[in-house]
Amino acid sequence: MLSGWQYRVVSTGGVIAATTLALLVANHAITQAFVTGYLPLVRRLDPVVLSGTGLLVALALSVAVVFVCLIPLYKPRPRRALDTIFLAEKRVLTALFALATIGYFNWSYRLPRATLFVTGAILFLVLPAWFLAIRNRPSTRAGRALVVGDDPDRIEQAMKAVDMPVIGYLAPPITVEAGATEPTVMADGGVLQTRIGNVECLGGISRLEQVLIRYNVDTVVLAFENTDRGEFFGVLEVCHQHGVEAKVLREHADSVLLSEETAGDLMTVDLEPWDWQDRLFKRGFDIAFSSVGLLVFGPVLGLIALAIRLDSPGPVFYTQSRTAGLGGTFEVRKFRTMLPDSEAVDPVDDEENDRITRVGRLLRKSHLDELPQLWAIFTGEMSVVGPRAVWTDEEELLERQAVQWRKRWFVKPGLTGLAQINEVSSTDPEGKLRYDLEYIRRQSFWFDLKIVLRQVWLAVTDVYALVRGRDPDADTGDPAE
Repeated sequence: MLSGWQYRVVSTGGVIAATTLALLVANHAITQAFVTGYLPLVRRLDPVVLSGTGLLVALALSVAVVFVCLIPLYKPRPRRALDTIFLAEKRVLTALFALATIGYFNWSYRLPRATLFVTGAILFLVLPAWFLAIRNRPSTRAGRALVVGDDPDRIEQAMKAVDMPVIGYLAPPITVEAGATEPTVMADGGVLQTRIGNVECLGGISRLEQVLIRYNVDTVVLAFENTDRGEFFGVLEVCHQHGVEAKVLREHADSVLLSEETAGDLMTVDLEPWDWQDRLFKRGFDIAFSSVGLLVFGPVLGLIALAIRLDSPGPVFYTQSRTAGLGGTFEVRKFRTMLPDSEAVDPVDDEENDRITRVGRLLRKSHLDELPQLWAIFTGEMSVVGPRAVWTDEEELLERQAVQWRKRWFVKPGLTGLAQINEVSSTDPEGKLRYDLEYIRRQSFWFDLKIVLRQVWLAVTDVYALVRGRDPDADTGDPAE
């Protein structure tokens, strides 16, 4: 079986070579004469043999498009034969549609139709066979597991639950009771100073990537007592990048998204709920939405800033550290709607909050206080749709009220979401969490679009109600700003 880096080199090299050879065969004069003279789908087309610069451009374009479309197959994940074939065929078809679309526009380089047809036919047969030959098969042998954690008892518990050989464990600086002797401090740096049972320490968490490659690890088991955002989700991210399966003990599964596999003491962590193409569409929509919003509401931003200045002393914008995807943090900016330095951790309904200014109450009811977040969406810190970004100081309170709260960290926070359009806020953390997890399970580009249209409609009706002099139901989602 190929190691992680070997699989990446072989798989990517094979795609580049196969695409190049397929195009050269399709571009040959004999091939052109045969397909344009005998094959039903491309008969009566004029044979076109590219040469010189035209051939080089066609090669570069085809290799680039096919290479990008097959990115999911470069991850060294164990796959069954049929899954490998179907995934490769799906990606080849995607690449062919992309090449055909590029050639449709007059300003772009057009690949001759007969050449595209033959190239696609060859790749449709060759690439699935190639990935089938080099794939990492689901092993019937015992794999190789690595335990990563910060607590000796949980590390030992995880070792007992694993049904495959454990090559060792990684941990940050911790204190381990070594029998009757004094506690031994293990530093994060790879220096072996202690063991847990018969399993030796391979160093600190900073060595995770190196250990995964060196020992060809199949599975990483998480055994954290203190789920530090940087360490816990950093481990998950490295596992995802290297195609390594991540598992967690059943009693510690409240903080992670789980796959359908639920048997045994170990639960499999779901690391990639979205396909990369869906992510591409989502990011493209985020950029388009935020760009249009900033342009359309540009003049309004100045008027709101002036109104805030005249209404109460203090800054125009309110800045707050909030939780991002995978447990990170980022600075969110909104128009200030409350008196300066009056934020509080406990969620409070807007109608009962006497800290909100006169202009701030109007901004909240019309949702205009959210406009500065369009810049965070444009820069990629947020998305248009996703769980609401929560104040980091409020996070601990909500975690105590909703034990599975950290599952929301697996997706990027959004300006709106399923909880927001159903008018459920942090004052009801369990209800909000249910909607957020439902969104994570159902998320897709079209589901995002439905949520955005619903949110736009709600915002329009709220503004219309304000114009008519009625008081719309306020968004009660933010305890601080």
